[in-house]
Amino acid sequence: MTTAATESEPEPAPGPEPLPGSAPGSAPGPGGWAERLRRQVLGRSRTRALLGCVVSALLLSLLIKTFLVQVFVIPSGSMMGTLQKGDRVAVDKFSPWLGERPHRGEVVVFKDPGGWLTGPADSGNVVQSVLSHLGLMPAADEKDLIKRVIAVGGDTVECNAGQPLKVNGTALDEPYVYPGATPCDDFPVGTVKVPAGFLWVMGDHRNDSQDSRFQYLHNPGGGFVPVDDVIGRARVLVWPAGRWTTLPVPPTFDRLG
Repeated sequence: MTTAATESEPEPAPGPEPLPGSAPGSAPGPGGWAERLRRQVLGRSRTRALLGCVVSALLLSLLIKTFLVQVFVIPSGSMMGTLQKGDRVAVDKFSPWLGERPHRGEVVVFKDPGGWLTGPADSGNVVQSVLSHLGLMPAADEKDLIKRVIAVGGDTVECNAGQPLKVNGTALDEPYVYPGATPCDDFPVGTVKVPAGFLWVMGDHRNDSQDSRFQYLHNPGGGFVPVDDVIGRARVLVWPAGRWTTLPVPPTFDRLG
């Protein structure tokens, strides 16, 4: 009886080493380790690109807020006639950096010169905190005010009951004043000389504004605002969108030279 001889199977040729984390025996090609590697690299690149865009946007927003433009919320009704409580205005912070000084008739945002704001600071919320860092809202603990510049250093203001407001002897035509409000009746200060380097500011709602008149009469620090405390000029009412408008200097101030 003849017995068939058996032949041993040849060993297969060694293949490429599998990548770390890949299953043994996985082959290159579509669906294999090469494709998975390509997807991982692309995914990481997209993530890095997205993070880069977010960081760049945050840095750009911070730069704009610090040196160019910041949005402020009108906190009270003292500027009614021009601005309502809750309105948002874009404030030009770039011009002061260039050395430009405030002019008569401009609406400006300035730091509390001392004792003008006496209420407790608002704690705010997370949303406001984020938006404030982006320059889209003021910080909750910021103590800033917004008024109209009536006179600058060297000017003489005459503010008497029953009379129009005068600067350097010229009576102002003030159509921006809130309807029914009187120019000076609430806090008549008489004749005041504005020191160099300071401003005399007043709200457009004269009967609801504790401005330079009130501070001059009741605040030991006086009613003058240091020019260096001015953050910037409010140039545009940006919100509500239906009331979007610029905030130009009223023509009456052109007559003052």
